[in-house]
Amino acid sequence: MTEENLLNADIPEKFKDPETGAVNVDMMAKSYKALEHKLSAMPSAPATHEEYCIECKHGVVQPDPEVNRRLHEKGLTQEQAQAVYDLAEEKMIPLIQKMAADYKADREVEKLIAHFGSAEKWKVMARQLYAFGSKNLPADVLDNMASSFEGVIALHSMMKGDEPMMQKGTGRKSTLAGDEAELSSMMRDPRYWKHKDPAFVAKVTQGFQNLYGE
Repeated sequence: MTEENLLNADIPEKFKDPETGAVNVDMMAKSYKALEHKLSAMPSAPATHEEYCIECKHGVVQPDPEVNRRLHEKGLTQEQAQAVYDLAEEKMIPLIQKMAADYKADREVEKLIAHFGSAEKWKVMARQLYAFGSKNLPADVLDNMASSFEGVIALHSMMKGDEPMMQKGTGRKSTLAGDEAELSSMMRDPRYWKHKDPAFVAKVTQGFQNLYGE
């Protein structure tokens, strides 16, 4: 095999004459120019990592010079570097929120254990409160109240009869449906079950008295 044949063997068939096998130099040149133009139009990495302009929308992640330096070493463009930070925030925000919720839940449980005297007493009371709430409250109201220390204490007060409660399925049907819906909405309001706003609690109490005669 001649040297020319060896060289031609590495050239793609699209650049060869199908009949003679000769290399079509003009076609190769045009293809090279098209590739060169495409590469020149592609965005490139900035001159230094300090030229990255990173926007952190949620403030959870902040631009880091060392991270930027390593991204620059990999040849990432401005758009690609921004995508790395966006992905970090997208994944970290739910994780941080879950960690915060878990931490808050643990602290709330500790407060409830202290309030009721012991972990065993709290377990017994939790079962009683759940049974009571499931029987007497709409599911979403019960979920809201059970999510905080203040809500559980309010639920405990309801169970003891210290506060009005909404009986599921009670009340006159059609004419008072709007009033029931309003009271249900008011009971979801943190001003009622968390902050114990006196004026707001009085308004809820009066609503129950008007609706159920309690």
